[in-house]
Amino acid sequence: QWQLVESGGGSVPAGGSLTLSCAGPVYTCMAWFHQAPGKGHEGVASRNSNGAITYADSVKGRFTISRDNAKNTLYLQMNSLKPEDTGMYYCAAAPYSFMGPLCGHSPGEYNTWGQGTQVTVSS
Repeated sequence: QWQLVESGGGSVPAGGSLTLSCAGPVYTCMAWFHQAPGKGHEGVASRNSNGAITYADSVKGRFTISRDNAKNTLYLQMNSLKPEDTGMYYCAAAPYSFMGPLCGHSPGEYNTWGQGTQVTVSS
């Protein structure tokens, strides 16, 4: 039984939008990771329980991470999608932060993961 459950992936043309959801309890740090085919996990956005947010440079201005505590759900709004955004997207969580007030983008900092949801962006 997964503690974090992602949904919302799909196939869109370049320039399109998708919103990913991650259902689960709140943790001190929560993040979204992207795994392109044949590559490792890349952190794209993180959010701590106080709402402090960080983004990878590759998604700044295009992706937005947010959380609805009433629904116990973390979101990733993805706009202006590019073919290089294709891959699996994972929600991850940790009970503490390695970076003080901010949550990092290294997969080793997170100990709870969802099963992932596939995003495919066609050119």
